[in-house]
Amino acid sequence: MSETLVEPGQEGPVTISISRRVRPGCEAQYEDWLHGIIAAASDFPGHMGVNILKPSGATDGRYVLIYRFDTWAHCQAWEDSETRKLWVGRLGDLVEGEGERKRVTGLEAWFDLPDVPVAKHAPQWKMAIVLIVVVFVVVYPLQLIMLPLMEGWPHWSKTLTIAITQVLLMTYVLMPKVTKLLRNWLFA
Repeated sequence: MSETLVEPGQEGPVTISISRRVRPGCEAQYEDWLHGIIAAASDFPGHMGVNILKPSGATDGRYVLIYRFDTWAHCQAWEDSETRKLWVGRLGDLVEGEGERKRVTGLEAWFDLPDVPVAKHAPQWKMAIVLIVVVFVVVYPLQLIMLPLMEGWPHWSKTLTIAITQVLLMTYVLMPKVTKLLRNWLFA
C-alpha cells in the first residue's frame, strides 16, 4: 500500500483517496460497503464530503473513494477510529490486494482532481509554474484594489488581509478551474 504522509499539525483540509480493484461479481456488495463506510465517516467531526469514482479507463478499472476532512487531526481521528477499522475489516474477499492510498493537504490539494487516478501526480515544476502565474494574477490586482482602501492600517494587517483573500480565492475559486483547464498538461 503506497501513501503520501503529512506531518501532524499541518493545517487545512486533508484529502484521502483510496483506489481498490474489486473482485468480479462483487461490485454490488462493494458498493453497499462503500455506502456504509461513507455514512459512518460522515458522523465524524470535520468530515467535508466524499466522491466515488466507478471503474473506468481513467481509474484503470478500479473504484476510487475520495474523502475530505477539514483538518489533519479530524482526519487522523477517523483513520484511527474503531468504526473505520470495523468497516475495513468487512472488506474480506470483495477486493483484490491492498488499496492504493494517497493523502494530500495544503498546496498539493490545489492540484488534485477527483477523476485523476490515484497514482498520477502533477510534477512539482509544473505546479510551481502554475502557482507563480496564478499568485501574480491574483495578488497584483488585489494590491491595486485593496491597498487604497486600507490606508492607515498597520503593514502587517494589510499583508494578512491580502494573503487571506488570495488563499481563499485560489483554494475555492481559481485553482479548481485552472487545474481542470490545464489537466492535460499538468498530468501528462
